[in-house]
Amino acid sequence: MAYFMEKQIIHKGEKIDFCFKKRKGTKNLRIAVYRSGEVVVSVPWWASLKRAENFVVEKADWILGKIKKRKGKAGLLFKRDRQEYLRLKKSAFEFIEESLEKYNKIYNLEYKRISIRDQRTRWGSCSSKKNLNFNYKIILLPKRYADYIIVHELCHLQEFNHSRDFWSLVSVAIPEYKKIVKELREI
Repeated sequence: MAYFMEKQIIHKGEKIDFCFKKRKGTKNLRIAVYRSGEVVVSVPWWASLKRAENFVVEKADWILGKIKKRKGKAGLLFKRDRQEYLRLKKSAFEFIEESLEKYNKIYNLEYKRISIRDQRTRWGSCSSKKNLNFNYKIILLPKRYADYIIVHELCHLQEFNHSRDFWSLVSVAIPEYKKIVKELREI
């Protein structure tokens, strides 16, 4: 089980927004700075959130440097902007709906609702109620990444885990999924 909590610190007059991700599988405190400028702190289950926040304070200079570097490379593409979200939401929905229809001819799975969201740390998710949720920025990705994310969430309708059976199901439509997963982690 994982849970998320958003926090913020001010360091040398600059704001750092970050999100804690706490789950049992994490062994060490770890900070990831994504191209979007989003900061995710992986926290071992045994560590306190106060300790994790102190870790962020200790690494604040490094984090700010990474944010500036990442935004310099891809800040325009992944800029968090409410108007952008509203403008792209409809296009993202249409693209995802069309892709789901195409890939579901292979899988023939039942889902209830598709939601497009402005998510900070996820490309997509599948709920236990069979609702599929996607980040609107999926429309900005290269098609092969977007297709993988859509198939990944579609396959969770049958396998609500990341077991061998799940990955086998994904590989039916996306045989090169391992390479795509590795590349997506860099984004």
